Amino acid sequence: MSNPDRSRLLRPETLTAIGIFVAAAVFIVPTFDLPPMAALLPAAMLVSLMILAAFLLVNDQRKAAAGEPAETMTRSPKRVALAFGLVVLYALSVDFIGFYVSTAISVPLVAYVFGFRNPVGLATATVIVLAAIYLIFSIAMSQEFPAGRLWGN
Repeated sequence: MSNPDRSRLLRPETLTAIGIFVAAAVFIVPTFDLPPMAALLPAAMLVSLMILAAFLLVNDQRKAAAGEPAETMTRSPKRVALAFGLVVLYALSVDFIGFYVSTAISVPLVAYVFGFRNPVGLATATVIVLAAIYLIFSIAMSQEFPAGRLWGN
């Protein structure tokens, strides 16, 4: 017979929520060293992530208290693993080939991995994302993104 209190803490959603909360808490520490304008967006995103993780944790623990079985986290683990690998490659490629080139490559690839196959839709979404980022951050907020080591700036 399993221990119900122990299994409540080992539910996939609970473990995911705890992992997201801890990772966001770890990544928020370096934002304290950034200038206030540069720290605003990452700090807001990380705090939002921590709040959402807390909601996920509370919601899953309520389900566990009600006796509901744990839900599986994904029905397609290969797709999630591939998307995670693409995110890691994206982070590395931003450093080497720059933000805009990396984003132009990764946005359609990640959408394709998650099942969106329309080439016109992929191209349109990529252009919209890049244009929105450029207008918001480069034009409106006068922020520069990494150009990449390959281009030697």
